[in-house]
Amino acid sequence: MTGQADGDGVSRRDLLGRTAVAAAGAASATVVPGAALAAGRPAAGAAAAAGAAGSEATIEVAMTVNRRPERIRVDPRVTLLDALRDRLALTGTKKGCDQGQCGACTVHVDGERVLSCLTLVGTVQHRSVTTVEGLADGDTLHPVQQAFVDCDGLQCGFCTPGQVMSAVALLREGHTRSDGEIREYMSGNLCRCGAYNNIVQAIRSVRPGPRSR
Repeated sequence: MTGQADGDGVSRRDLLGRTAVAAAGAASATVVPGAALAAGRPAAGAAAAAGAAGSEATIEVAMTVNRRPERIRVDPRVTLLDALRDRLALTGTKKGCDQGQCGACTVHVDGERVLSCLTLVGTVQHRSVTTVEGLADGDTLHPVQQAFVDCDGLQCGFCTPGQVMSAVALLREGHTRSDGEIREYMSGNLCRCGAYNNIVQAIRSVRPGPRSR
């Protein structure tokens, strides 16, 4: 019978019970962090280490944004786009695809256009950043901004800040010798509304030299 004692006075039922308790204790003592995370509950040691790392893994970034000195402390994985929008409240720069494909997040770093969604904020340490908010002179729009208004180079307006920033850089780079060249060097900026003809017209209207096609 299962309750019968053996020669040492321990019944089979007692032996099985003790074995089960010991096995359970060993299993609970050998849970590894990976298994705990897979189960949806981080191991205590891993959680403590993550908390310590999270509190220390930040960097301080000093930069000039729209001619004003700025200093922020952020996680090193933060993009320039998110730092501008979430930390400095410069929401003119738009988050479109967040994959560097639409151009809505275009800003200037030391005068060169960059995709801020693909640029880590730590890489602009001690550099100069210009967003669409920094183009106007008080209430006077930048000539490119005014041209977009005059030529109706926008519809919904979501892509317009990036379009304008690229257009300003395009003029500085000198890639405005023809409509074809303008289209080529503006091709990284997408307009879902399809206002491309008016955008080209706006850029053509402010380029130096002949205004013809």
